[in-house]
Amino acid sequence: MTSTIKVHVLHCGQVQVDIAVPFKQKTLNPLAFTGLFRSSKHQIVIPVSAYLIEHPKGLVLVDTGWHTDVRGDQAKYLGKISYRISKAFLPEGQAVHEQLLKMGIKAKDLDYVVISHMDADHASGIKLLNEAKNMMTSDMEWQATVKNKLRYKQHMWEGIEIKPFSMTDSEYGPMRKSFDLFNDESIVFVHTPGHSHGMVSTIVQNNGKFVLLANDTGYSKESWEEMILPGIVVNKKHAFESLKWVKNMSLKSNCIEALANHDPEILPHVIEL
Repeated sequence: MTSTIKVHVLHCGQVQVDIAVPFKQKTLNPLAFTGLFRSSKHQIVIPVSAYLIEHPKGLVLVDTGWHTDVRGDQAKYLGKISYRISKAFLPEGQAVHEQLLKMGIKAKDLDYVVISHMDADHASGIKLLNEAKNMMTSDMEWQATVKNKLRYKQHMWEGIEIKPFSMTDSEYGPMRKSFDLFNDESIVFVHTPGHSHGMVSTIVQNNGKFVLLANDTGYSKESWEEMILPGIVVNKKHAFESLKWVKNMSLKSNCIEALANHDPEILPHVIEL
């Protein structure tokens, strides 16, 4: 492919969490990530990202950030337990649909909205984009939303048609499983489990170069440089293997950028391939 692909890095609000959420803590407190029995000095505020990919074959959005409902009663919207763990911030103009409209893009113009995993800060904005042509997540992640109703907030996508995709054997990722969106390897969703069962990272590649959207495999560049796992994992072995894969990919000479979804060092910008 020779046509240009653009990746727009968007910040769709922020989230306040205990530092044990992005960076697993060496502590005797098994609930450190919840902030319980921890002082406010451990609280940090980190960005919530989404990514618009302008591709010759269509507009693809990866993740959605927060819904505007978080500007109201968060304890009700997120649930009292989840609200104690994470608090959302969404200034006017930062919701995903608000940012897209500034770019002249309406929800109906989006060919694909792909959710890396269905945690609230990634999937909350789904209903803001209900006119998108295709709303997708991996079948493994979709199954996890049914099994774990404490973690996943079903009301955020109630009434929306989610089309689960299946990953097949491939050369990509720690599990050697991926989903090639356009069947040309220009946008590949790679199975990187650990933080959640069905989470995917995204490879966008063109003209011999690639960008890696690592999502929550690691919460910042420091995560894979220092091999610090997220505080919330469903499988520690898989989380380590996924993070190691991201580290190896980030070191490749043709990697333009490797981006974590919540890295405070990454500002909104546009990458061209």
